[in-house]
Amino acid sequence: MSRRAEARSVVGGWSYDGAMPSAPDIDERTALLHFLEANRAAALDIVDGLTEQDAHRSVVPSGWTPFSLIVHLAGVERHWFAFALGGDYPHTPVYPGEPTTLAEAVDLYRAEAHRSDLILADLDLGDVLTAQPNELVGEVTTVRGVLLHVIEEVARHAGHLDIARELLDGRSGLGPR
Repeated sequence: MSRRAEARSVVGGWSYDGAMPSAPDIDERTALLHFLEANRAAALDIVDGLTEQDAHRSVVPSGWTPFSLIVHLAGVERHWFAFALGGDYPHTPVYPGEPTTLAEAVDLYRAEAHRSDLILADLDLGDVLTAQPNELVGEVTTVRGVLLHVIEEVARHAGHLDIARELLDGRSGLGPR
């Protein structure tokens, strides 16, 4: 087999010839949901094992902390999925009370992501928003746009968390990505 044929047949464990129907990029919806979940998992993997003190410590001029970023990501889920796609009031968390510890923030994020997944299960990619958030008016108008925006936002903040974690305790290269 030629090198080119070998490279085409399997790269990174996935076959380009369609031989692996469970590949996450087999269709658009599966790919978007796969990358949403992969980025969520990466963000959570980055903060796993972080001390409570470091979770609440800022290492950047803006003042955000790993704890505040995880709380923010929970709010992103709530805002874009529960509000923009579900019509729910954007500040109605599924977790009781405001988190004060990293474990509570992680629980909140997981709960919001679970609610998001339930909302997404009943929607098609082309379905339009039920409520238009003030930001990205005209740019994000469908479920597809919301998924792409949230994937982008979670990925950006996972990168922020990677850098913060490395500055806080030297751990780097975290997450499945």
